[in-house]
Parts: sequence; structure tokens; C-alpha cells
Amino acid sequence: MLSSFYQEGKTEAGCDEAGRGCLAGPVFAAAVILPPDYHHKLLNDSKQLSEKQREKLRPEIEAEAIAWAVGSLDNHEIDKINILNASFAAMHKAVAQLKIVPDLLLIDGNRFKPFPGIPHKCIIKGDSLFFSIAAASVLAKTYRDEYMLKLHEEFPVYGWDKNKGYPTKFHRDAIVKHGITDYHRLSYRLTDTQLKLF
Repeated sequence: MLSSFYQEGKTEAGCDEAGRGCLAGPVFAAAVILPPDYHHKLLNDSKQLSEKQREKLRPEIEAEAIAWAVGSLDNHEIDKINILNASFAAMHKAVAQLKIVPDLLLIDGNRFKPFPGIPHKCIIKGDSLFFSIAAASVLAKTYRDEYMLKLHEEFPVYGWDKNKGYPTKFHRDAIVKHGITDYHRLSYRLTDTQLKLF
């Protein structure tokens, strides 16, 4: 069972991102403030959930959260400032949109760029430990997936409806065959250049 809070009596916002390892599309992040006694038997790290479960959870999280917000940075910004800084910037965007200023940010992972005026705690595998971070992981993932489905309509040959921009063999092969789009991250290794040994 995940924990409802890190420090009792504080208003905590869980923060997580989605799409860091993708070859195409934006990185999305979410910040979520849940009620202090929040529990949900299904909610967990979004990677442990099926797409159907995440889609079911999203409206429930949005309805029950005290505050929530989603932010993103596109592939051009990722190429400019690198994916780590882009992930932090997307989280900052989400936090800045919250209608309530939290006392503490719970960040999934081991690094973060401090948000002005709000202390933070980095928690490795935090999305499998705290409900607020798990909720943020679900929102970030579902909003990003939804965005990639729209891009798939424009560029169906890359299989973004299935791989969501991640470096699958199908995606890499499609890049070799069709070239890149304006949504690909040029700072990433887009094709598998490993030499075959004969």
C-alpha cells in the first residue's frame, strides 16, 4: 500500500514526468495535491498499470485531487537544454499552475532543480511509494500518450499509437526508412548504428 503523505500536516504535491526516454515528442510532467487521507486500491506507479487502468484512473484523480496541473516541453526545447533540464522545467511549469501553493514537493527520482519558494524532497521510485507521485505519474503518462496519438494521425508510419515515441525496433526502422519529422529529438541517437558482425 502506498503512503498518503511524507510529512503529516503539510500540503504536499507529488511530481513526476513521462517521456524522458522517447525519440520523439514532448516530455510531460504533472503535479498533484491529494487530500491528506487519500487512498486508492488501484493507484500505483503508472508503469505498473495497464493503459486501460491509467485511463480509468485519470478522471478519478482529477475529480478527487485538491489541485492538479500538467506541463510539457517540446522536442525543440529538449534539444536546446537537454532532457534532464527539460524534465525539471516541465515539472516547474506544472507546479506553477497549481491553484494551491504546496508546502513541499515530492519529486520522483534522485535530482531536481529547486522550485522558487517551495522546498522539495527527491524520492527514488517515489511513484511506487506515495499516492501523490503515483497520481502525477498517471496524469503525465496519459496526457502524453493522448498527445502522441494526435501526432500519430499526422505521421502514422512511426507507430506512435503503439510505441508513443519510445525507441522500439519498429520506430527505429521507420526512421531509417522514412527519415525524421519535426517532432523527433535531434539530440538523441535516433537509429541503431551498432555494426553487425559477420
